[in-house]
Amino acid sequence: MPLVHIELLEGRTPEQLKGLVQDVTAAIAKNANVPEERIHIVLSEMKPDHYAVGGTLKSEG
Repeated sequence: MPLVHIELLEGRTPEQLKGLVQDVTAAIAKNANVPEERIHIVLSEMKPDHYAVGGTLKSEG
């Protein structure tokens, strides 16, 4: 049972998230030879002020 955890900044539409999980599921099923119904995906959305790169919060630009 593959378990994929995807962390991303909040702000995507439900349609975008749906497309993401569909594409990731299809890629894993194809490349790992696993039935789609056995693939689990967890999406964790972060607020831009809870994530930083190079010492700068994403909410700051």
